[in-house]
Amino acid sequence: MASEQVFQVKLTATAEAMLGEIKDKRTVRKIVNDLIKLKNEPDKQGKPLLQELSGYRSLRAAGQRYRIIYRVEVEVVIVYVVAIGLRREESKRDIYALAQKLSQRGLLKPDLEQG
Repeated sequence: MASEQVFQVKLTATAEAMLGEIKDKRTVRKIVNDLIKLKNEPDKQGKPLLQELSGYRSLRAAGQRYRIIYRVEVEVVIVYVVAIGLRREESKRDIYALAQKLSQRGLLKPDLEQG
């Protein structure tokens, strides 16, 4: 039986800041547990995003309220988490609206110099 490839999960500076803004420690623990799960078959988790966020995936986290937006880089066996936040439909603070703004500004690209 072939062993599954284990991916390295890296957070961009933006994603780290978003996670740091969450005050409820229990919620943070749940999100971190979901991030750890991305090490195995990340391309089969979450759902693929469309339009401006094409190439990224979205995983529901912490009781379905939060979303983890990430990109799987199969060639280098890395999952880049680029945004973490609440799903708030029709709000400027909705995680997808924020991710689209970051994408427009070129800020969703992983910080490759970060280790």
